Amino acid sequence: MTVTSNPNTISALVDSFITAPPDELEESYRRLVGAVWQDGGLTPLSVPAVTELVSRASRVDHLRKAYLAELFALLVQAEYPDVDGPVTAAVEAGVDGYLELWRGSTKQEPLYWAVAYLLAHFPRERSRILATAAEVDLDEDDLSRMDRALDELDPDEPVIGRVFPYPAAYDEMFEAEREVDRAWTRTLTPEQVLAQWHNDIAAVRAHAGAKSFYAIRHGVPVAVVPDDTPVREAKPSDADDVAIYAPHTYALRCPRCQGELEIQQGLGECVGCDAGYPIAKGMLNVLTSVYDGKEHGDDFLFQLSNIGTMAYFIDVFARPAFKRLCGMNWDDEVSPQWEGDYIRDHVRPVEGTVLDLAAGGGLWTQTLADAVGPERVLALDILPASLATLRHRRPDVPAVVANARYLPFDDSSLGAVICWDALQAFPEEAPFAIAEVGRCLRPGGTFTLFTFIEADDPIYHHFVRAHRFPKTHQDGLVLFEHDDLERWLADAGLEVVDRSGPNLHYVITARKKG
Repeated sequence: MTVTSNPNTISALVDSFITAPPDELEESYRRLVGAVWQDGGLTPLSVPAVTELVSRASRVDHLRKAYLAELFALLVQAEYPDVDGPVTAAVEAGVDGYLELWRGSTKQEPLYWAVAYLLAHFPRERSRILATAAEVDLDEDDLSRMDRALDELDPDEPVIGRVFPYPAAYDEMFEAEREVDRAWTRTLTPEQVLAQWHNDIAAVRAHAGAKSFYAIRHGVPVAVVPDDTPVREAKPSDADDVAIYAPHTYALRCPRCQGELEIQQGLGECVGCDAGYPIAKGMLNVLTSVYDGKEHGDDFLFQLSNIGTMAYFIDVFARPAFKRLCGMNWDDEVSPQWEGDYIRDHVRPVEGTVLDLAAGGGLWTQTLADAVGPERVLALDILPASLATLRHRRPDVPAVVANARYLPFDDSSLGAVICWDALQAFPEEAPFAIAEVGRCLRPGGTFTLFTFIEADDPIYHHFVRAHRFPKTHQDGLVLFEHDDLERWLADAGLEVVDRSGPNLHYVITARKKG
């Protein structure tokens, strides 16, 4: 909305918010926010608004206090990393009152979560805030975010990048994994380290903001429960490669020349060109050929030896938190039971291989294999380390290491494809991956997709976008536009036959036409 810098404008908006009846409170708050905060930045009315709101905040009810805590935090973050700006100074002057409000509220009240979000913005009050967090029994994950939000960068030993879903989730990292982090950090300039530090703080604050947003408008978020707990360090077993790939060789094609692949023990050899693809532990790697001047599968075997805890971390920590944040799934409506039921009810293959695209560690490969039979299922992912966990979980399901942009399958060869909670991991490749699914599916075969769409709400959109990860999403986490997904599916010859999923979840089943 367009506003002027007339102080009378802000007084009218503040009065409207303070006096709004319950059914008009959200709308009056939106008008107020639009006047003082836009796209993560301040407007000319921000300073006079804060001055008036701070003076009147103590006289409003708890729900309005929660709204104001959210607004104050948005405005302070807009000045970050400047901690001496006029908005920050005006809001920070009320820290004593915020701490008292926090002590007087409970986790069953929106005010508790809104004040927690606000307090994450005052590093000069770190000791008092963390002491109060212990008093009010702030949950471990939220306490970890609060601690990082209020921390100071150590330029001699910077710890950056490990904040999602929360910093303490990384406490059990293996030393080799920590050294990988340290080696990456050493490649950065001091300016890049500082920029990532600021990005990390913005992310942990935004996560607290998203949780507070939901609590104010929809109710108290439920506790996080891992979707599954795989082994911490996968040890996939060897396989009879000829036997395990036999049901799928009719469909497999060389990504270089589209020739057929002959599967031998340890090797998939193209009959049409000089490519030969290594197989190790039931995983066929079509991203590298053994005839390209390197020893047989040396790179691939190295990747398998450097498995670490990737799939464990994703399934236990990252995936449930990502689903809560990006799907607004704070009430756990889209639970693992819900997801499993959807897969079982909607994957309807015609004859042929059933592909688990971007299968990761195999959490949903298990459900798929149980639903259609493991002999029909083939898993594909670009990361051998994740597929190693999948093969540990399901040694009866073979895997392919490949890029979703160029699926190594013949035209109209697959009976069904599922891409579950994964497309958002490679957004730039998404339209090409969906086109490839359309190419490879047989007529009548189904494509079952679960991903996330962008929030229309500017505040919640800001919270999601504020998540910037070290090696991806440097400009902020970007999800999909609903219309883009619909267009990509239609262009691929896929007709949506079912839609499901609440809030920001995009869950569909489409059928190949023809």
